[in-house]
Amino acid sequence: MQLGSVGVLAAKIRLLQVIYLDQEGRGIGLLPKLQSYHLQEKGINTIEANVLLGFKSDEREYNTAVEILKNLSITTIRLLTNNPDKIHAIETSGIRIVDRIQVESEPTTHNKEYLTTKKEKMGHLLNNV
Repeated sequence: MQLGSVGVLAAKIRLLQVIYLDQEGRGIGLLPKLQSYHLQEKGINTIEANVLLGFKSDEREYNTAVEILKNLSITTIRLLTNNPDKIHAIETSGIRIVDRIQVESEPTTHNKEYLTTKKEKMGHLLNNV
């Protein structure tokens, strides 16, 4: 969802640096994420599914992104995220977030429960759920 919004943002701002980290399924990988989907189809929420598969609710780390920003001598950013863990990781690295850009679409019948779990259990900054 976030990468799809980059094109719209790029048209509005003068400089855009995208750092894409291959962290499919909140860092658990593609195959486990598919297994997680299978569990979710049985009524288990996304966090419980990851834990049942032997993972933390979110395995992602942001050290690589921080190091890339530092290597590029970037000290202030506008961050495209709804994730408070990502915000915390960037802020504690010494890189200053001057703006957080909200990325959110209207929930559908297919993703409303998933988004509600992310908001209520992971603290994601979502307004439409």
